[in-house]
Parts: sequence; structure tokens; C-alpha cells
Amino acid sequence: MLKQHLQFKLSQKLSPQQIQLMKLIQLPTQAFEQRLKQELEENPALEGGKEESKDDLDSDFDNTTDDFDDNESINAEDINVDEYLSDDEIPDYRTQANNYSSDDDEKTMPYAAGTSFTQHLKNQLNTYRLSDEERDIAEFLVGSVDESGYIRRDLSDIMDDLAFTQNVYTTEENIEKVLKIVHQLDPAGVGARNLQECLSIQLHRKEKTVDTELAINIIDNAFDQFTKKHYKKLLQKFDISEIQLKDAISEIEHLNPKPGGSYAGNNRIVEHVVPDFAIKIVDGELELTLNGRNAPELHVSREYNNMLKGYKDSKDKSKSQKDAVLFIKQKLDAAKWFIEAIKQRQQTLFVTMSAIMHYQKEYFLTGDERNLKPMILKDIADEINMDVSTVSRVANSKYVDTPYGTKLIKEFFSESMKNDQGEDVSTREIKKILESVVEEENKKKPLTDENLAAILKEKGYPIARRTVAKYREQLDIPVARLRKKI
Repeated sequence: MLKQHLQFKLSQKLSPQQIQLMKLIQLPTQAFEQRLKQELEENPALEGGKEESKDDLDSDFDNTTDDFDDNESINAEDINVDEYLSDDEIPDYRTQANNYSSDDDEKTMPYAAGTSFTQHLKNQLNTYRLSDEERDIAEFLVGSVDESGYIRRDLSDIMDDLAFTQNVYTTEENIEKVLKIVHQLDPAGVGARNLQECLSIQLHRKEKTVDTELAINIIDNAFDQFTKKHYKKLLQKFDISEIQLKDAISEIEHLNPKPGGSYAGNNRIVEHVVPDFAIKIVDGELELTLNGRNAPELHVSREYNNMLKGYKDSKDKSKSQKDAVLFIKQKLDAAKWFIEAIKQRQQTLFVTMSAIMHYQKEYFLTGDERNLKPMILKDIADEINMDVSTVSRVANSKYVDTPYGTKLIKEFFSESMKNDQGEDVSTREIKKILESVVEEENKKKPLTDENLAAILKEKGYPIARRTVAKYREQLDIPVARLRKKI
């Protein structure tokens, strides 16, 4: 049975301008500069730099746009369309030589490309005398090396792939034989199938000494005991002294567990962090500044504003001229809104960071992470009367230059726990103390999580062993057994 009824419902929706503003606030300095450049290119009514009589321009703009009537038409004789039609309005195909496709154009500046890690290895194969089949296998093996320098595939899978993709029918024994040649390539350890093989290859390349011979013996014959740091078993197995074992372990610790990392990293794009804020200590007080690149000088184009004013006194107005002026008005509106949005972005960034700086004043004056107060997004949002999501957008992607280095703002936020005196303390403070306790421990007898919990309790932080384990993992500190040193 069909029923018809009316329902009143209130809903809150963000306008396109509000959404754009939120996106602008979220952008860090470098991304904001790209967004600004894009807007300047797309909107000819927006210009950079200083404007001599900005106030007059704004008032003219307001009067002109307010007087504009969508029902009015414009006389083509009173306004010359060519004056406000820029080259950007000419269709792309008319500006292309020989009407070539835009895909053929070189749109970006070419960068000098370095030799890839795979190509670097292939070039070395040219120094070996190999049969056609061996070369095909060797190149396929080199192509299977990952960024860390390992081949993480079974030889049986490689044998099948060679048959299906390269039409090379061979055996696992032949592949193993060629793999030995790949193991001779630089950097040492490349082409290994696991960490044990990687370390063994590097040790066999080194000059033979008593220490390297013992290190090879440990890696090849007692790798499991070595990784688990069962030093007593190693001493018994090889009938050696602690000093001899220590020297052999020192040889192993100087090896590279990721031989491909040193080369592959050279071709990665290096990301530079540009601080959005700077905090300085001047006469014992904190001083906050916003990166000047976040505060560009923009103004509305005077030429476009004059074009819009030109139609006002015209007598005969045509529809085509009205459409053209509507376009100009749209661009002027967009330009004015963008300028206001940037001002609001600057104010939001500065107010938010200023609140964070004063909230964590003790930390910024000393640089001691133990002075970080518990702080969550809502604390700052309530203080500046803004939404939590706005504070989150500022904190997640912005950096601040402090006397103690460049920091990500969200690092200043942390949850709270109560100490033995009932005071709220930051979890960051507890983690810092935990870190210092581990650094000062006797590495021959590392502290277990229970021991660490007991020490923290003595220092006034009664937390459970499982909480200590959680904080230890967050700090990338291994368990006691793996922290042991001889």
C-alpha cells in the first residue's frame, strides 16, 4: 500500500567555499604555494604583488558588482570584447603548430635520470663471459632483485617464469649456478635469498682473518643462536672466549643487511620539509611567526574591474555582451573570495599554533620532552572556539621550526595518565623516561618489562607491565633478550 506524507528535516551542509577553505587550511606551505600558482594561472582576475590603491579598488568592485543586474543586457559597441578576452580564451588547437596533439607537447622540464639499480647490476654482467642461456637467466635474476637487494622468490618459481615468459627451459641447478655469479656483483650481498645468505656473502668477500673466519662460522652454522643472542651456547659450541665472540660479532654488526638500500635510495625523490611556523625565544619569552610564504600579496585585477564598470553607462546592451560581462563578474567574485580565504587561512593557522605554543610553553622554553603537558585536539579547539576537525587539519600536516629542531605539530599532542600523586602527566613524558631507563641499563643483563614497570613505579608512574610493553613497541625498543650485548 502506497502512502504519501510530508516530512520536515533540518540538515547542515557545507558550501563549496567552506569545503575549499578547509582544503586550503590543510595544505602545508609547499602544497599551498602550488595551489596558489594554479589559482593565479586559472583566474586572470587574480594578480600577485602589491596594489597601490587597494581600498579604492575594493570599493569600486563592491559598487560595480552590487549594481550589476542579471536582467540587464550590454551593448557590444560600448565595450570592446577584445579588451578583456585574453589569449587563454583562444582554443588550444589554434595555438598548436601543425595541430599536433597536446600529448606530444613537452609539458615539464626534463630531469637528469640516474642509472637504475637493476640497470647498474645488468651493466656489471657485461664483464662476465656467459652463454646466451646463462645471460638470459642472469638478467632475469637481476630483474627479480628488490630494492633491498634480495631475491625473495623460490628457484622453482623462477624456473617456471623463465619457461613461460622468456621461453628459456632450464633446471634449478643451472639457476643456482648462475645465481652464484649474481652474488659476485656489487654491492656485496646483492641477490641473496635471506639475511643469513646476505651476511655470509659479505663475510666471504672480506679479507680472511681470525675474526672473519669465526664470524663466517657463526653465520653459516649457528645463525639461529646468533639471532636469538644465545651467547652462552655460542661460547660452548665454538669453544671460544667472550673477547673472541665480541670481536666476531663486531665484524657482523659492520655488515649491511640491506645491500640494495644504499643504491636504490639515490633515485628516490627527496622530500624537503618547509616549516610553516617558527618559534624563537626572545628575552625569555616565546615569539611565534608564520612562514612568509603562507602570506602572499594578492589583489583583484584593476583591468578586469574596469571592464566590468564599463558596461554600466552603456545605453544599448546585447545578450552576447551581457554573457561576456557575467564571465568577468564570475572571475572577479572568485578572485575576491580566494583572497579572503587566504586571509582566513593565515588567521586560523596563527591562532591555532599560538594556542598550542602557550599550552606547551614550558616545553618550548626548555626543549625537554618530559615537560610536555597532556594535550588533545579538543583542548585547543575549546580554547580558540573552533571545531576539532579544523585543529586536526592544522596539526596533521604542519611543521614548526623550534630552537630544538623542526617538529611535526601533531607530536605535541598526547594522552594523559595519572601519576602516584594524582596529577595528569603526558604519556610522552612516560615514554621519554622509559627510553632513558633502557639507555642506561646494563646491556649484559637487560631489564625485562616487569623490571621496567617496577622502576617506573618507583619514579612515580604506576603503570602495568602490558602498558610498558605497548610503549616499548611504540618506541621501537626490542624485548630484553634482543637488547643483550656481550
